[in-house]
Amino acid sequence: MFTGLIREIAKVKNYQNNILTIISKHKVKLGDSIAINGVCLTVIKVNSDGFDLELADETRSIIDESKISGSVHIEPAMQLTDRFEGHIVQGHIDCIGVVDSIVQRSNATDFIIKVDEKDIKYIVPKGSITIDGISLTVNDVNDDSFRLTIIPHTLRETLIRDYIIGTKVNIETDLFARYIEHILINRNKKSKSISWEDIDDISGSY
Repeated sequence: MFTGLIREIAKVKNYQNNILTIISKHKVKLGDSIAINGVCLTVIKVNSDGFDLELADETRSIIDESKISGSVHIEPAMQLTDRFEGHIVQGHIDCIGVVDSIVQRSNATDFIIKVDEKDIKYIVPKGSITIDGISLTVNDVNDDSFRLTIIPHTLRETLIRDYIIGTKVNIETDLFARYIEHILINRNKKSKSISWEDIDDISGSY
């Protein structure tokens, strides 16, 4: 599990044959979970200047290749002793969004992100969303887009500062919205009340 608080902006050294090599100051161990631009991956090799991760075919089919090149956000998995901030992030990308509009305000910047209409139902006004691994708050939701208001500190400390119209972003939608929809869709398929076994099955599907 992650929180959507970026630990470091690292560099992609190489990506070949599903293996992603990252240059990073963060010290890892084999088997560690690391979110790269919001994608949960596993460390398979530790190098002197960083580490290697492997991308499954399923992951590669969802994300855009621009998200595994150049500079990337990294966040190590949360530990039980860590202070919990941000929001609950799984590191499972639901869809790709595209920056449609950027509007400078007096003390912040608005970003309008377009998504497929089928995904907008999981994006909740004033709810949490993860954009390239960053925990953010949704301001408004429209039929096929939503608005984020980014404060100057977040712009300075993340790669959002480099976004332009047309930039593609990894999106992880609200965990609870997905859970609730799954329960509502499936509750009429069985005559019995939902059990703890049913809840375990639902949890395991994400």
